[in-house]
Amino acid sequence: MGFQQNLFLSAILPEICTTKFTTQMALEIKVPTVGESISEVTLVKWLKNDGEWVNRDEVIAELESEKATFEINAEQAGVIKQIAKEGDTLAIGDVVCSVDTEAAKPEGAPAPVAAEKAPEASKSETPAIAEKPAPVAEEVKATPVAAAIIADKKVDSKAITPSGSNGKILKQDVLEALSNPGRKPGTTAFGRQDRPEKMSNLRKTISRRLVEAKNTTAMLTTFNEVDMGPVMEVRKKFKDKFKEVHGVNLGFMSFFTKACCYALQEFPSVNAYIDGENIIFHDYCDISIAVSAPKGLVVPVIRNAESLNMAGIEAAVVELATKAKNNKLTIEEMTGGTFTITNGGIFGSMMSTPIINIPQSAILGMHNIVERPMAVNGQVVIKPMMYVALSYDHRIIDGRESVGFLVRVKQLLENPSLLLFGKDPVDALLEL
Repeated sequence: MGFQQNLFLSAILPEICTTKFTTQMALEIKVPTVGESISEVTLVKWLKNDGEWVNRDEVIAELESEKATFEINAEQAGVIKQIAKEGDTLAIGDVVCSVDTEAAKPEGAPAPVAAEKAPEASKSETPAIAEKPAPVAEEVKATPVAAAIIADKKVDSKAITPSGSNGKILKQDVLEALSNPGRKPGTTAFGRQDRPEKMSNLRKTISRRLVEAKNTTAMLTTFNEVDMGPVMEVRKKFKDKFKEVHGVNLGFMSFFTKACCYALQEFPSVNAYIDGENIIFHDYCDISIAVSAPKGLVVPVIRNAESLNMAGIEAAVVELATKAKNNKLTIEEMTGGTFTITNGGIFGSMMSTPIINIPQSAILGMHNIVERPMAVNGQVVIKPMMYVALSYDHRIIDGRESVGFLVRVKQLLENPSLLLFGKDPVDALLEL
């Protein structure tokens, strides 16, 4: 009996040892902690295939939380084994994949980025650029009139359905393509298929917060209009010099942010929010800027905007907007704003009622600039006008504060010199 036991152990012992060793070789990559309030994420996309070699610190997958998109990296080099699938919802700490750190590196596998640095060429040397053969112009069969319209309107000839003999494009064919961009005449414009698509965590969060804002706040909106002529004149006069000195464009957002910061200091309840039975006031202005990102609306924050100059505000807006479009915003960059500005005018919006970005108590909506006839000293004058809207929580902000805030923003924008001190320069000089 003892001999049989020894024989059995000797048979299975190598397998047990091998299994244990194999387990030790596999390094598990888990979902990292991304925020105090975030308990789960969605695996959006694998950037490395199952069984593919990965280098240390190489990005292997893209995850999405309810607030931001982020990437995870391989902690060691090896062969990746995918465990989670694209679209899976994972809890913090769940295993996303494993990396076999003892696997042999296959021939032709890419080397680490750090090892691929080429020696720097001297500044006097000019790198040789391979000359590409000039593309051969494709001959388009068209009547002279049709060809002239195609060249003038820069129409893609492939999008035009020819009706002439031998496939020749006629004038009417070009006009038809211009009148119906995006489809070919005589073909079905749309099918009858339904396409279900799983809602992303970011879109779920946006939906939940918007409904929560409507259901938990006494939201009201007040409107006004601003003559944008003075601001446009300043931009026209100084935009080139501003770009030359500061390296950023002079946009409308810096004027509105600066004006809002002064108005928020005069009407502190607009810069506050309700926390239980308390009202939390802020001695600073962290301005949230609503940005349309590929996966939905995000609201990054400009910290201490009241302390920034115009160039500082513009630089912050460019940086945050670029990160938003590239899905590179961090949770910290989207948390903690005290007041929000949203610009629907870039999409052509004439007027809207923006929804409060909770737990904040107010949001300012900008709209497009339209030339309209205005009465000035008994005369009709054409002026570039913009409607502005302030949605606010009536539980904390009364009508006097909301209307006064919006009127103050209007005064500052229509008199840009007031933005230097927040009031008339002479009054500031005389300390009136």
